[in-house]
Amino acid sequence: MKIGVNVPNFGPGTDPGALRAWAQTVEGLGYDLLMVSDHVAITPDVAAQYPAPFYEPFTTLSWLAGVTTRVRLGTTVLVVPYRHPLLVARMAANLDQLSGGRLVLGAGIGWAKQEFDALGVPFEQRGKLTTEYLRAIRAAWAEHDDYRAGPIPLWLGGLSDAGLRRAVALGDAWHPLRLTMAGFREGLGRLTTLAGDRLVPAFAPRILLRLTGTPVTGPDRRAGEGTLDQVLDDLARLRDLGADTVVLDPFDADPAETLHPEVAWRDLAVIAASWKEKL
Repeated sequence: MKIGVNVPNFGPGTDPGALRAWAQTVEGLGYDLLMVSDHVAITPDVAAQYPAPFYEPFTTLSWLAGVTTRVRLGTTVLVVPYRHPLLVARMAANLDQLSGGRLVLGAGIGWAKQEFDALGVPFEQRGKLTTEYLRAIRAAWAEHDDYRAGPIPLWLGGLSDAGLRRAVALGDAWHPLRLTMAGFREGLGRLTTLAGDRLVPAFAPRILLRLTGTPVTGPDRRAGEGTLDQVLDDLARLRDLGADTVVLDPFDADPAETLHPEVAWRDLAVIAASWKEKL
């Protein structure tokens, strides 16, 4: 099982120097994958959680590809309806080629209604648009002489039945975000049921990373939250559930955290060393 990191590409502490330091830290600690988020218009509903400055993911990952050599680069998740599918197909294919085949395209339908309104995209149609656009992206990638897209992994988020069906039909992996362990198990069960006779996509969850000095208990404890032993146990259980990759998300809702990335780097160093010992 591979392990990645969701890097904050937003907030008051984020600038080119911070992003470079994040990338070099993640790669230096031996993590397999570095991912960033996606927003275009920082409307009030977005700013409440992910305030400006917000660095656009394709631009950011293209730059980080030049300051790293090994780590894979990805989106968690690109909001598909925000951009024309042929533009996404070309940007993704170009980034994958220029980075040496390191791109993972995580994609979803989005949630910020005010941002959809600002971009002139119908919020109520976002699921339908996402399915249509993903089909167009895959069709474009098939034109190898033009797009020259390699085997770009397409990870699809979503917990609704429609989202799970989309992952089965169009995804290489199901990429659910920040659930409890029970939530991951329940989702995997529904994914398998909805797949029927079709191939079940790989499992690539994103989990919280929040280390605490004392155990976190109760049914609402999210995977990745608690003592080091609890987090390592979560990783082991996700591996047993068949996870191909687990993405650690050290951002815990307060934008001020971006001013002190060394806290997250310390926790990531502890996890990297401890997981290696556990293997």
